[in-house]
Amino acid sequence: MISKDNKITKGISKLLSYILRHSPETIGLKLDENGWADVDELIAKFDLYDRRIDIEQLEYIVENNDKKRFAFNADKTKIRANQGHSISVELNLNETEPLAYLYHGTVEKFLSNIKALGLQKMSRQHVHLSPDKETATKVGGRRGKPVILTIDSGAMYRAGYKFYLSENKVWLTDLVPAEYITF
Repeated sequence: MISKDNKITKGISKLLSYILRHSPETIGLKLDENGWADVDELIAKFDLYDRRIDIEQLEYIVENNDKKRFAFNADKTKIRANQGHSISVELNLNETEPLAYLYHGTVEKFLSNIKALGLQKMSRQHVHLSPDKETATKVGGRRGKPVILTIDSGAMYRAGYKFYLSENKVWLTDLVPAEYITF
């Protein structure tokens, strides 16, 4: 069994995230319109990065990734990233009424831009929001000292903004205008 703290497993997980969310062509992998990759093809093409991976390692990474970034289809013949794509994929997420308040973790250097323009998806397909402050703190902490923004998602939803809940419980929307953010 692979250790959750194993550097090799972490490295494979990061590479898998990069390939499935941003650049499948890096290893010559094709994703379908919903972001699914054939598991056997992925395993075979991982060799191009001089990484060896087998189905057991892949299952371990999908099951134990702390952010639940990946999912298999029912028979584990396909795999995809749950969200966070900078490439165009249709995740077929259903519009969902959000919690009254959601949270976004960021760092100080982005605050003036967020105050002026709100939260924008930038190169991603959606703005990512967390259901709790703890998760938002972890997300913001990846780039430095985290600053947690509170989003009045209930008011946004009533105003017509759409929200989606990914398989790994990340809330997604297209834009969060500044007037719905408590700094």
